[in-house]
Amino acid sequence: MMTAALLLIAVLMLGSAAAAMLSRNLIHSALLLIASWAGVAAFYLWAGAEFVAFAQALVYVGAVSMVVLFAVLLTRQNQLSAVLIEPASRARAVSAFTVAACMAAVFSAAIFSSSFPAAAPEAPPTSVKQLGLELMQRHGGVLLIVGVILTVTLLGATLLAASDSKEGRARPLGGPSSPEDRP
Repeated sequence: MMTAALLLIAVLMLGSAAAAMLSRNLIHSALLLIASWAGVAAFYLWAGAEFVAFAQALVYVGAVSMVVLFAVLLTRQNQLSAVLIEPASRARAVSAFTVAACMAAVFSAAIFSSSFPAAAPEAPPTSVKQLGLELMQRHGGVLLIVGVILTVTLLGATLLAASDSKEGRARPLGGPSSPEDRP
């Protein structure tokens, strides 16, 4: 039963990542990437790392995916349906698969040459609640500062992405678009 669950998670994760890579529509690729990140969170949950799974879901599936979608939507030049990625050339595809095969060979050699102990040492029992309390008590201020920095960054990206269609240059939201509009 556990193997079937792992197989289902792997198919979801790798299938959505492959579909994201092959999709010519940028929005569809971003949405499929979110499904792949959800598959990674499901794998962590399956492996028993609940805190890492919840962090993956909050950070990647929630926050990073929204930043990616905002970036795609705010920087597009044409209509939404016209945002397509040009297909890659054969030479780029061949070199990408060659590099991927080389990396797979290096990783496989490293994994098979490693000697793992028969029994790993037991980790101290820690619950998700204990980890959350530790983060919010000792590091609550840092988490708030990081949240403010990310919010300011997103607002700055929004301001930079708002461009004047007449002149093709960036301007602040709500600001005058040309010298004639200024008082």
